[in-house]
Amino acid sequence: MSAARGSGPARPLRRVVVTGIGVVSALGIGRDENWAAAVAGTSAAAPITSFDASRLPTRFACEVRGFAPEEFMDRRAARRMDRFSQFAVAAARLALDDAGLDAARIRDRAGVYVGSGIGGLGTFVDQTSVMLERGPERLSPLFIPMMIPNMAAAQVSMTLGLRGPLLATVSACATSNHALGEAFDAIRLGRAEVILAGGTETAVNEIGLGSFNAMRALSTRNDDPAHASRPFDAGRDGFVMGEGGAVLVLEEEGHARARGARVFAEVLGYGLTGDAHHLTEPDPSGEAPSAAMRMALGDAGVEPAQVDYVNAHATSTPVGDPSEVRVIRMALGEGNAARCLVSSTKSMTGHCLGAAGGIEAGFTALAIATGTVPPTVNVEELDPECVGVDHVLGAARRARVDVAVSNAFGFGGHNAAVVLGRAPDLPERDDL
Repeated sequence: MSAARGSGPARPLRRVVVTGIGVVSALGIGRDENWAAAVAGTSAAAPITSFDASRLPTRFACEVRGFAPEEFMDRRAARRMDRFSQFAVAAARLALDDAGLDAARIRDRAGVYVGSGIGGLGTFVDQTSVMLERGPERLSPLFIPMMIPNMAAAQVSMTLGLRGPLLATVSACATSNHALGEAFDAIRLGRAEVILAGGTETAVNEIGLGSFNAMRALSTRNDDPAHASRPFDAGRDGFVMGEGGAVLVLEEEGHARARGARVFAEVLGYGLTGDAHHLTEPDPSGEAPSAAMRMALGDAGVEPAQVDYVNAHATSTPVGDPSEVRVIRMALGEGNAARCLVSSTKSMTGHCLGAAGGIEAGFTALAIATGTVPPTVNVEELDPECVGVDHVLGAARRARVDVAVSNAFGFGGHNAAVVLGRAPDLPERDDL
């Protein structure tokens, strides 16, 4: 009689490292442009140029400008993609190049985990207009294949020829962290050697901003866009819409070491929970998101006292920012939280929804690799409800970061935390 399934010795989990970072955001195209702008404390918020925003209460955003899709894909292929998929393909190519990997050599053991909170909103708007103005018979046969959220991952897989695990996460603003965490699990379980993981979003259009305006979620500082995204500030009045795409190359450590890859950081742990509370508001108790952080730390085998930096989800909303500070204090303990560096890079990129966690995980890995923590900008008066952590305000701070957490919390109560750490024998370096 054969042995029962699972009765044999458990295989040890494999280690996973970050070897490539590709970012398309309002701060720039590519890792170097984005990191330089983030360290410099650059705000990307400005009046909207991509459409006429005059009817909206909010007429500014963090737009990606100067993006040329044909630099990253065939022109004909680009025409068959919504902008959110174009961003994903561009970020994936940038990440793969950054990692020094040849897609053709790894295609059967390399996967793609890229998500989007909304998907092809621009295509949806355009095609709805076509139907209303010209009738359903004039709808494009590419409407659905361009719009659905899984197409970013699919287009990356098809463009690069990667035939390993393929997954698209859709969990609002927690999308990228779920993609990264699930990719981390897949590699350490042996399902792939390499996975390109992250998220993408393009909601800077009239219906995107109009919808969030209807929820009273967006800042309306039309007279001063550059200073509108101000997480933790007493005068914050909502988030600034951003757009972009970010993909990280996650790689099994032995595979990376064997080819002499440059390593930015190690992925150490992953935690996820649900608030079971409200459509859009965080649970005021903070129990579920703090449990996600503790789960990630437990997965990583890291004590709360070892956490040096938290890249906060903090979006610049009145309710969300103090709630997250409470969550960090609950997860780490008051004394540890008071010593922990905290910053929100959404103050510079805006809130990129499903892409946010990918961008921020990239910044977190770079903080570990370079010993430089990017700041929260635009804080003029720290909200008294946001005290209790060591905020990095106004300017980047030099600090050794051995362990860091990147938080992401999404509508519907999705909470996801990813723990990154200094890889073995990884020196700090400024020449990345």
